[in-house]
Amino acid sequence: ASQARRVLPSAEVIALERGRDVSYGSCGIPYNIGDPGRRIDDLIAISKERFLSERKIEVRTEHEARAIDTEKKKVEVWDIEGKKAYDLPYDKLVVATGARAFRPPLEGIDLPGVFVLRELSHGAAIKAFIAERKPARAVIVGAGYIGAEMAEALRRLGIQVTVLEIMDQALPGWQPEIAALLEQELLRNGVALEIQIKVGAIESTRDGGLRVQTDRGAFEADLVLVSVGVRPNTELAQQAGIALGETRAIAVDGRMRTDRPDVFAAGDCAEAYHLVSKRPAYIPLGDTANKQGKVAGANAAGADRVFRGIVGTAGFKAFELQVARTGLGAYEIQKLSIEAVAALSEHQSVAPSYPGSQTITTVLFAEVPSGRLLGAQMIGRAPVGKRIDVLATAITAGMTVDDVEALDLVYAPPLAPVYDPILVAATVARKQVARAGKGTPNGRG
Repeated sequence: ASQARRVLPSAEVIALERGRDVSYGSCGIPYNIGDPGRRIDDLIAISKERFLSERKIEVRTEHEARAIDTEKKKVEVWDIEGKKAYDLPYDKLVVATGARAFRPPLEGIDLPGVFVLRELSHGAAIKAFIAERKPARAVIVGAGYIGAEMAEALRRLGIQVTVLEIMDQALPGWQPEIAALLEQELLRNGVALEIQIKVGAIESTRDGGLRVQTDRGAFEADLVLVSVGVRPNTELAQQAGIALGETRAIAVDGRMRTDRPDVFAAGDCAEAYHLVSKRPAYIPLGDTANKQGKVAGANAAGADRVFRGIVGTAGFKAFELQVARTGLGAYEIQKLSIEAVAALSEHQSVAPSYPGSQTITTVLFAEVPSGRLLGAQMIGRAPVGKRIDVLATAITAGMTVDDVEALDLVYAPPLAPVYDPILVAATVARKQVARAGKGTPNGRG
């Protein structure tokens, strides 16, 4: 909406939002929950009132888009507070319906004290519940990004935490060596972790608590968080006949156009072109949504901008560990039948002569025999985010591990060793590619 206004100042720009909140930083919710002194609405970047006064954009909250007629170019809207329906015509339409937390069909998932975490309202509900009920025990279903972040937030509040994961490791889809280090960090901080466990139901107990039933017994809790991924909100688009892609998110081209005239889509409801796999991907991340939204809004107002694509760079923090990745992992490489090695290395974050050095563990995925860098994962108690950004840049540029090894990176004892962990990882990967010869198409080397 903001880009449309900048490109075409004379346009009438209207944004519909079925919830009460707009323009908030959802990635900050776990950290906000872990700090009782902060208000949840601290995460709101700009209010709907400021959108109107400062940007001349009319944001209609609690107005749900119920149907889109792409032939007559109108949206059927339900005013939730006013309890009335009306039609809103458009010249250009951007569908930015985002994604929702997946709610598996578990008995008891709607019980009081059972939460998902995706929207600001979810964070507000969890924060209010903790303040009012003062839970002593929490069970988190799912050991992904949000599960790990919320485990830290709840432990910092003095709550006992048990994490249940159905897959064979925390961080499903990541390299096992990286996942193992995260698992150790969770255990070191008092988080009970159960792997390869299946949740069957959630029950109320006589004392007002909750009981999570699994194939390995029951776990008592006062609060349950179900964090098992997200799904794109595509129902509105589907009903309008807008095509979905192979990932089941909305199919778009580089200009964020759908297959319907004058209809664009952006953000967590839409696919993105992956620069490594050369295929559409569904990797819902805030920075991708922001960039796609800018392109869609500008083009809806008459510009001709292109969203170039992604390499899937993401990261998070869990207690003292920082974890990040970019590009493809072993599962994606195997699925694409690419011959590759997975090169594991460890190196210090700063020079040995400087105090406070920490080990950084890196996995690089490189194509055989070309050596093209396909992906990277890093974990350590030292900052890894900017280092993974270097590797994301290298992947975007199509560099090989030989190219990465030759990079002129900073050296100063407080900042990095003479050979940065990036360079060491590239050296290890280059040698492994050379040894692999023809290799095997399993993504593991």
